[in-house]
Amino acid sequence: MDALLFHPKVVHIPMALGVLMPAVAGGLLLAWWRGWLPRRAWALAVLLQAILVGSGVVALRTGEAAEEGAERVVAERYIQQHEDAAELFVWASGGTLAVMLLALALGASRAGVPVGAGATLATLLVLGLGYRTGHAGGSLVYEHGAAQAYVQAGPLAGPSESAATEDD
Repeated sequence: MDALLFHPKVVHIPMALGVLMPAVAGGLLLAWWRGWLPRRAWALAVLLQAILVGSGVVALRTGEAAEEGAERVVAERYIQQHEDAAELFVWASGGTLAVMLLALALGASRAGVPVGAGATLATLLVLGLGYRTGHAGGSLVYEHGAAQAYVQAGPLAGPSESAATEDD
């Protein structure tokens, strides 16, 4: 059962990086432009973006594995909306990574910082797409009951003992 629940665990990595990358890339770009850090510091942005892309691909694969179970309780169109949003998020993340790599390669030339600025702006697009993807995934679980596909039937749990003793 734990293998089936791997998707909700892994999706937090690309989502968190999608939120953090605009600040990380913006800060590193500013430091590079102002000469506070050497241009090779931009490699940290490239590394984190590569982790975002890699973990995004893993999240896509684990989502595909969990899709069959969710289809038992959620309409296909809601699952498809989440999947489409996730694919766009990963593709945009990969495109942003390519621009970041180009900025790193052009680092010694005058074009490095402007290309890095374009990559930093692209992280904002990825942030928006990540929000859309996360919203669609949360909607599957909290509005459409996707988690019910993995809940074992049994008696409903009552209040915990600690909650019961608080009233005494």
